[in-house]
Formats: sequence, C-alpha cells, structure tokens
Amino acid sequence: MSVVTLVPAFAQRRDRTHHPVADLLRRRYGSAVPLEAEALGPDQWNDLLTGLLSHKSVRAYRPDPLPQGTLETLVAAAQSAPTSSNLQAWSVVAVTDAERKGRFAAWAANQAHIEQAPLFLVWLADLSRLDTLAKAKVGEAAGLDYLETLIVAITDATLAAQNAVVAAESLGLGTVYIGALRNETEAVAQELGLPPKVLPLFGLCVGYADPARPTGIKPRLPQSVVLHHERYDATGAEAAIADYDGQVRAYYAEQGIAAPDWSETVTNRVRGPAALTGRHRLRQTLLDFGFPLR
Repeated sequence: MSVVTLVPAFAQRRDRTHHPVADLLRRRYGSAVPLEAEALGPDQWNDLLTGLLSHKSVRAYRPDPLPQGTLETLVAAAQSAPTSSNLQAWSVVAVTDAERKGRFAAWAANQAHIEQAPLFLVWLADLSRLDTLAKAKVGEAAGLDYLETLIVAITDATLAAQNAVVAAESLGLGTVYIGALRNETEAVAQELGLPPKVLPLFGLCVGYADPARPTGIKPRLPQSVVLHHERYDATGAEAAIADYDGQVRAYYAEQGIAAPDWSETVTNRVRGPAALTGRHRLRQTLLDFGFPLR
C-alpha cells in the first residue's frame, strides 16, 4: 500500500470530495494524502473516526466549569483502556485548585493554559499499589524492581490517558498533554504527596476551547515515513521529511505563528541534554523514587 500525492491522483478519483474523510485527510496530510484510506466506504465511516482525525491540541480555554459527572466519565473511559496482565498499574490525580494549577504552570515553563483549564489531570505510573498488595500477600515484590514492570506502568497510564482524551473530545471538550511536568518531577511529586514507586508522567488540560483563539489540525508526517510493510524501510524518508517541513511551515503561517521547520525543531530537541530542560536527570529521579531499574 503506497502513499501517493494529492495531484493528479486527486483529480482522477471519482467523487472523492464527497467522501466524509476527504477534507480531514487533506488537513492532516496536506499533499501526501493516503488515498487508500478511501477504500473504507462512506457507509463504513463513523463519528469516532471523524473525531480521531480531527484531534487538535487546545492551548486556550474558557473558564466554564465542566458538567457534573464529566471527570468520572473520563476516568471510566480511561479504565476501559487495555492494561497489561490486568495490573492496572496507573493512577491519576484530578487538580482543580487554582493555586495548585498555578504552581504546575510555573514548573511547566509557565504554560498559561494549565491555569485556564478548569480540570488538570496528572497521570501516574503507579507501582505503589502493587507493592503494598504483594508484600501483604506474599511478603515480597521484587518483580517491581525491573525496568519491564515500569514500562508496563508507563504504557498502562499512557493508554488510559489517551482513552480519556478521546472521551473528552467526544463530549466537545479540548485537551492538551503537558510533558513539561517532568521538568520538576520532584516538586510535582511533593505537591501531590506521592509515595515511593509512583512516577508523575505528564499532565492533561481539559476544558472548553476558547473560540477567540482557535487552533487548526496540525499536519503529521506522511504515512510513507512511519508505515512499513513486513520490514523497516527508510527509503525516501529524507525527501518526504523535506516536503513535510513545507507542510508544517504553511500550517504555522496560517496560524500566525513564527516557528522553525519540523526537522529543525526535533534536531534541536535531541542534540544534547540542555534541550531536555531538566529532564536529563530523570534516571536519577527514578532511583530516588524507588525504581531500581534492574
């Protein structure tokens, strides 16, 4: 299955403009639209797929409170995500206190939307619950000391959080993940009163998007770069990424944002520890938090 360009194939595909996903694909992929996605007939398309392809990060919120039961519904959706061996090795802390959100915003490079959003969720890789249970039942929990178990907890928490995002967006809410909480992992843990073997992973703003500050659907890498068949093959990736830089450049110009090309952004992010803004200390933090990482 190949990824082809929008023109001239777009002009050759009959009735493509009437396919319910056509505009979303154009906005997500620009000129690298995977036309094969249209093999899924209009009668098979559904609101969930539309919602997933419409995802956007929201960084400006109205102060409106969330309807009663919203938080519990989001957590129910999160708990419906897959979990390795049913360990359910995650927890989440709901934060609504304005002063506490202000401290989180300060630790996360002064991201104002943390304070704006009526609900801020902090997602945790939580091995403390399993540690307590195992020691009470059998007297030991040495399996928690291995990197594999921490990976399980991080994966569980991430899957749960994404389920919550999909649920929130289905309710007309906006969201944005806040990985910058790891800039000050120790401060976040102290603020939340976390016990050993619990790691704060990221935050999530939840609220109603401010219509005065709309955001668009950000382009993603062409499928030819991320989708491989049978074996990994990076042939053509360099040219595809160069084209993608142009797509991102056009997106930011449309949004009125001055930003570097995608390739420059990611290069600057990975070139050295200084760009990690404190997160280069995470391995030592894990040891301090009771994760031996054997």
